[in-house]
Amino acid sequence: MDKRTTDFGYEQVAVEEKAARVADVFHSVAARYDVMNDLMSFGIHRLWKHLTLERSGVRAGHRVLDIAGGTGDLTRQFAKRVGPSGRVVLADINASMLRVGRDKLIDGGVGDNVEYVQANAESLPFPDNSFHCITIAFGLRNVTDKDAALRSMTRVLKPGGRLLVLEFSKPANGLLSKAYDQYSFRVLPQVGRLVANDADSYRYLAESIRMHPDQETLKGMMQAAGLERVEYTNMTGGIVALHRGIKL
Repeated sequence: MDKRTTDFGYEQVAVEEKAARVADVFHSVAARYDVMNDLMSFGIHRLWKHLTLERSGVRAGHRVLDIAGGTGDLTRQFAKRVGPSGRVVLADINASMLRVGRDKLIDGGVGDNVEYVQANAESLPFPDNSFHCITIAFGLRNVTDKDAALRSMTRVLKPGGRLLVLEFSKPANGLLSKAYDQYSFRVLPQVGRLVANDADSYRYLAESIRMHPDQETLKGMMQAAGLERVEYTNMTGGIVALHRGIKL
């Protein structure tokens, strides 16, 4: 019987192997993740995340789930917004990333209203209707079964809750797309080699962006998962898109 396969960058691997391969990438890059984010995006990732916060509708007393929360940039801001009566869960499938994020937040004085959960987005370990808002920033493209993950997120959203997916996407302009390709495949791996001593992981990250569904395809996937009023906003010419859907 043929094994089911999925993409790992441009490589096809057995479905059951992808999670471990992705985990190896993020174990490798965790320690230098923040530095590389700033270098790769020239700091613009902070503006992308700021828009995500503004579109979230999160306020005092809310429960928020930050999936693939990495080193906690969004979690930190959500913790301020929900206040002592609210709760933020930083969830990540990767133990190294979760540990770096937890240590960074605790060292920064964030902690009383934040909890940390190692979890797979495809099968979230939370009851139905648990969260007012769920975000996943630059994490969905690394998930093996994206449709299952979107269904799982929808399940744990409260009625009226919002799912926001911040992810690299497809530039609308052909010239920008070509320039972005040159940067991604020529410059990015070399920066990874120099800063993080790991060109291969950053080559995979560039490939994973190209394999991710485009804006309209992801919109359809979110609608199929049960979300309504799904819309997206292109940023930086479509290099990044913020999708938002509501559970009615």
